[in-house]
Amino acid sequence: MDLATLIGLVGGAVIIGAAIVLGASSEVFFNVPSVLIVVLGSLTVVLAKFSFSQYFGALKAAGRAFSFKLPDTQELIEELVDIANIARKQGVLNLEGREASSDYLAQGIQHLVDGRQADVINELLTKERLLTIDRNRWGTKVFRAFADVAPAMGMIGTIVGLVQMLSNMEDPKTIGPAMAVALLTTLYGAMIATMVANPIADKLELRLTEEARMQSLISDALVAIQQGQNPRVIEQLLSSYLPPAKREMVAESGA
Repeated sequence: MDLATLIGLVGGAVIIGAAIVLGASSEVFFNVPSVLIVVLGSLTVVLAKFSFSQYFGALKAAGRAFSFKLPDTQELIEELVDIANIARKQGVLNLEGREASSDYLAQGIQHLVDGRQADVINELLTKERLLTIDRNRWGTKVFRAFADVAPAMGMIGTIVGLVQMLSNMEDPKTIGPAMAVALLTTLYGAMIATMVANPIADKLELRLTEEARMQSLISDALVAIQQGQNPRVIEQLLSSYLPPAKREMVAESGA
């Protein structure tokens, strides 16, 4: 579970809720027609922008914003160096059936066992990485669309409410409550975009970048293994993926 995502979203909702409770009557902040216009309206408009598979796949991918685990970079490098040692000392055939920390790595190991050339392995793994990025990017695009559509639907709802208010101004006492209801749709749209859609889209973009970086690390290592590079050289090559502080620690330990 990604506590940063959970604390951020829940914390924002709690702060807004507390402000509402401590201010005016909280009942005035809930209006069914406004919810229908903003929430259901946004859901249907965004659906029109994408296919069913992209749309529902993005809703499923939203879980990656809350729970997504990649191997630790240092641990992955150690695993790849171990694979390089086995390939160099015992031969790549001894890697067959080896458990891997990710499906992408397992696929790359199978390419080594199958005896594919380094350029072929690089091409296959690059294509797989690009396809993975493309599939995951749709989740980000859908939530970006939600962030764009929700405020617009809120504005539409406000205009609808104002038209209804202005068409019935015989009783001045109804103008204030009607105006409050009209403005609620703008509030709902802004909250959905700012507190839900954009944060999830940003976190999915971060997940995509992290996964692509990890796959690039694996690809570099497997190509170097196939080229017969020394495991120590491979470790130094992969250390560039570490933060500078950890990179210095690895260099000192190998000195």
